[in-house]
Formats: sequence, C-alpha cells, structure tokens
Amino acid sequence: MLENYGDMLSIEDVMEILGVGKNATYDLFRTGEIHAFRLKRRWKVPKKAIIDYINKRYDDQVKGAKHGKS
Repeated sequence: MLENYGDMLSIEDVMEILGVGKNATYDLFRTGEIHAFRLKRRWKVPKKAIIDYINKRYDDQVKGAKHGKS
C-alpha cells in the first residue's frame, strides 16, 4: 500500500490517496483524525499517519457492519 510515495507526504499526496478535496483534507488535519504538522509553510504528513487513518476507518466500518450499522 502506497509504495509509490515517500515516507513524508504533501497535502496533494493525501488528497490523491484519499480522493478528497483540499478543505476536507485540512479538516482531517485540524480535527486530528490524521496526524500532520507544518514545516515552514507546508503541511507534512508521515505515510504511517495515512496508513493508520485508513486502517482505523476500515476497522470502524467492519465493526459497524457486524453490529448492523452502516
């Protein structure tokens, strides 16, 4: 998963990976759902933070499906 990306991702990388827009990406950073930080004026996201986010979302969906939730 994500082999074509470096260890640190840009906001554009995150947008591409998740298929969301810039505002939705900023919201994920702001709420702490995705751990990111600013280096000078640029957002940086460890690849592990995206993998963790995707795994958590998947696990939450699986748990919800087992309990009859969508």
